[in-house]
Amino acid sequence: MNDGLDLDALSGYLAPFSGAPFSRARDSGAPDNAASGNAASGNAASGNAASGSAASEPESGLAPGLRAELIHGGKSNLTYRLTDGSHDWVLRRPPLGHVLATAHDMAREYRVLSALAPTPVPVPATVTLCEDASVIGAPFYVMEHVEGSILRRTADTADLADHQRTALAHQMIDTLADLHDVDPAEVGLGDFGHPDGFLERQVRRWAEQLKRSRSRDIPGFDDLADELATRVPASQRASVVHGDYRLDNVLVGPDHRIRAVLDWEMATLGDPLCDLGLLQVHAVPAPGVAGIISDGMGPHNGFPAVESLIQRYAVRSGLDVSQLSWYTALGYYKLAVICEGIHYRYAAGQTVGPGFERIGKAVAPLVSAGRNILT
Repeated sequence: MNDGLDLDALSGYLAPFSGAPFSRARDSGAPDNAASGNAASGNAASGNAASGSAASEPESGLAPGLRAELIHGGKSNLTYRLTDGSHDWVLRRPPLGHVLATAHDMAREYRVLSALAPTPVPVPATVTLCEDASVIGAPFYVMEHVEGSILRRTADTADLADHQRTALAHQMIDTLADLHDVDPAEVGLGDFGHPDGFLERQVRRWAEQLKRSRSRDIPGFDDLADELATRVPASQRASVVHGDYRLDNVLVGPDHRIRAVLDWEMATLGDPLCDLGLLQVHAVPAPGVAGIISDGMGPHNGFPAVESLIQRYAVRSGLDVSQLSWYTALGYYKLAVICEGIHYRYAAGQTVGPGFERIGKAVAPLVSAGRNILT
């Protein structure tokens, strides 16, 4: 066992994909029954373990022919780089231990990645989905690996000139607008969510998630939920929503272009301004949060003012952003709940890799920032 992976079982499962062109396949059991074909190339893959997200060294005594590296940096689903010496893949599986209802659905991630492959949104090419938990102890999917960097810390962007930071920030916004411009029905995602009443359900959903992970008292947590619930705006349209769109969830190539958008575990159909509001939360971290999750993407580290990016999105999308403060407050609340859930798993000894010990410290500042932006 390698940090949540049974490599002996995985070696057998991936054997049909080794030594041959990558195949697309959806499978609920052994790969023998999987339909296959050529996977798209170019926007393939995920996570450069060596840049932005340091990887652990492969353990000794692994299954012959297959090695795995845990890609550190993510704090939810576990992500591994796999190699058999001739091909590299990336595997995603749910976290160990306490898993919240509706979270960490591998089939949903796999489905949205596959659906978006022919669109302007750069995503990793999918390889196979396994919903049979008996193979490695949990459902998982495999996608192609592509070289790129995760820009999580200010040091990761230190070599970029100001115009390159600006161009990258504009790419972030334009890619988000491209995603929200995708017609869900045209790519087979017409039933991927329920847009009607989406915002009201979001507030209720995250409040329910908090109940399942609450282990301590955080002042103002319930007040923020109540304030959000009483001020829900009217949605302007429905689109595919990423759910966690931020700079350190994209892979950036050496040409400073976005190679792939990653971490689609919270994707659904809903209000596109939820993505924009959460992007603002991450771009300029609240006091007490900077450095715990990421360093953001704002004037504090050489990127454009977030207000200019919001206006760029408004022009690209045609949406009214005058009520974005509500969506940003929802983003603070959602991120606070997620961090509290991670803290819950860490306290129970159910996390893998470093950095989890600090996540719980971000919760109270996030709650405070969410309440402040609504005043």
